[in-house]
Amino acid sequence: MNLTPEQIAAAQKANLETLSGLTNQALQSIEKLVELNMHIAKQSLGDSMNSAKKALEVKDIQQLLAHQAEAVQPMAEKIMAYSRHLYELAHETQDSFTKSAEKEFQAGQQKMNTLVEEWTKNAPAGSDAAVQVMKQAIASANNVFETSQKAVKHAVEVAQTNLNSATETVMKASKKK
Repeated sequence: MNLTPEQIAAAQKANLETLSGLTNQALQSIEKLVELNMHIAKQSLGDSMNSAKKALEVKDIQQLLAHQAEAVQPMAEKIMAYSRHLYELAHETQDSFTKSAEKEFQAGQQKMNTLVEEWTKNAPAGSDAAVQVMKQAIASANNVFETSQKAVKHAVEVAQTNLNSATETVMKASKKK
């Protein structure tokens, strides 16, 4: 089977659209990361100034130690919140890319099925075994992909659960101190 110039142009257009979509998703993620970092930088600057002002008001070593102890818990909470935001952003980006990959895989799968059907219509007599082997290979590849996707989704869910659990444990421990 030969590809026509129209089919090649359509495939190139589809690939360009896919690339454009993935690039936009990546840029949106980078934009969110920059916004998060700018927010953290502004907040850190304000916190540093407040801490410096309080440190200048310290009259003895006990007040200094109390001031330092006071600053530790909020700092730990902010670090955990930042880590959680980073994880959520990474998860959101990964999820978006996964959906795009699944969409492209399904489109490719449909094209492959169409090609196989066209090929089987024009296959010479006696090639039924080869046609069945090809169809079985495609079905097996689809099953492997689906199984992989399920395993990845499960691993992400487990990681999310573990992160939430660890965050809760750290937050409870820092509040006890």
